[in-house]
Amino acid sequence: MTIPGTALDLGRSAFTEHRWSEAFECLVRADNNGGLPPQDIELLASVAMLLGHDEAGIGYLTRAHDEYLTVGDVDSALRCAAWLIMFLLDTGEHARASGWLGKAKRLAGSLEEATAGAGFLLIPVALGTLRGGDAEAGYVMFRRALELGESFRERDLQAMGRLGVGTSRLALGHPDEGLRTLDELMVSVMAGEVSPIPTGIIFCAVLGSCRLAQDVARAREWTAALERWCGERPDMVMFGAQCQAYRAELLILHGAWDQALEVARAAEGRIRKGDPDATFGAWYQEGEVFRLKGHAVEAERAFRTAAETGFEPEPGMALLRLLNGRISEAQARIRRAVEEADPGNRRRLLPALVDIELAAGDTSAARAAVDDLLAGLHSGSQPLENAGARQAEAAVLLAEGDAGAALRAARQAWRQWYGLEAPFKAACARVIAARACAALGDPDSAAMEFEAALEEFADLGAAPSIAQVQALRNRGGEGKTTLTPRELEVLRLIAAGESNKSIARQLYLSEKTVARHAGNIFAKLGVGSRTAAASYAFENHLIR
Repeated sequence: MTIPGTALDLGRSAFTEHRWSEAFECLVRADNNGGLPPQDIELLASVAMLLGHDEAGIGYLTRAHDEYLTVGDVDSALRCAAWLIMFLLDTGEHARASGWLGKAKRLAGSLEEATAGAGFLLIPVALGTLRGGDAEAGYVMFRRALELGESFRERDLQAMGRLGVGTSRLALGHPDEGLRTLDELMVSVMAGEVSPIPTGIIFCAVLGSCRLAQDVARAREWTAALERWCGERPDMVMFGAQCQAYRAELLILHGAWDQALEVARAAEGRIRKGDPDATFGAWYQEGEVFRLKGHAVEAERAFRTAAETGFEPEPGMALLRLLNGRISEAQARIRRAVEEADPGNRRRLLPALVDIELAAGDTSAARAAVDDLLAGLHSGSQPLENAGARQAEAAVLLAEGDAGAALRAARQAWRQWYGLEAPFKAACARVIAARACAALGDPDSAAMEFEAALEEFADLGAAPSIAQVQALRNRGGEGKTTLTPRELEVLRLIAAGESNKSIARQLYLSEKTVARHAGNIFAKLGVGSRTAAASYAFENHLIR
């Protein structure tokens, strides 16, 4: 056998066994030594894209398209054009994608009857229609693509059509039907019936749909499957970052914050050029870990990097502003984000809106947000959505003075968070329950709830939440903050922007003593930074 033939056989074998780097080297060698038929050029394009060699992948896919046309295979040429359009759109090259779409449409117009290739071409058009807000028209096109896939027994087309049908049904307000369709699709994917690139697209889209539907159980199951799939392809770049970003989000929910940070950073190292979704997700989740731990500077940096993708890093950035005591700014950010969000993301933002409106003292706005959340609940609502709505309701009821109803709602939320294995959220529910018990004149129950929440926060390393609990305990659950005269002196100088060293010199104290006073002040005020302490003090007239 000649060298080109040997290299080609080795490349095909390596591709089948998911050894992408080896497949790429062998196929390139075969191509250099004797050229490749169009189907193997298309195979080489797939490998190049999976490895993150984007321009090379585009070049090979363009060659495959041209070679198919040379041999008269218009159907396969259209398939290549469709993949090119989707890939270029995914990497932000909209002008090139538009050019290819026009070229492909003219080519499809030359056909006398519908083909699988024409079905592939429907996918990017339907996707653009769906993203443009016309879910019904997108659904019709995806259904047609699925029918063509079934008619021509083209599994990749069937898979992409079914993916579009499922996501369209979700967008049209039929979550149960949409998720069932996606489950059926995932069974085919896990059976290996779909080629690698559509498989990766499907994994990411399904996980995004689970996130939008707030279906934690499904997301956890399919994330584990995606992790295994990526793990079997260790040199793959194309979908590695999305995989890790989704995994980081689930790890945060389940309280594995240090692991989530490692995973988010691993995602940052595998982001391919022009991949805004993965870039945003990786940096946003890193920001969330830092925010929850009280590392405001690091959280700010991560959220700002996420924002460079063009997506708003909310509710994380608004909650960070709240942590830093910049309540008005937090309120403005979250209100704008909620107003501009689509219905699915809007519901995801509403619990944060409630927290910030309450912090700003606007109980009526918080009540309106809670009523919106509760109105969207139904018998098929996911536990995550139910838990978030009940917890927000508990906080608002407490602010409205109905401590008994607040306690019942808080305990219901706690049970749901506990069932979801979400320790931070569950501990937050216990804090509301403690405050309600204190308001009901039951200090012993309040103390037990505070202690349980404090223990959980300590295990997680949630410094701002620890400070909040300590402050509430010092206040007896509710009421005024009591600072000693010396702490008020220190707070006045902190608010003036003085360092611990400068404060120590002015008050004739050691820096260690000043640091201890500052820590006590933060704990009593329930804040995590000097800026937040100063803002709180001014807003609550603790200093003049």
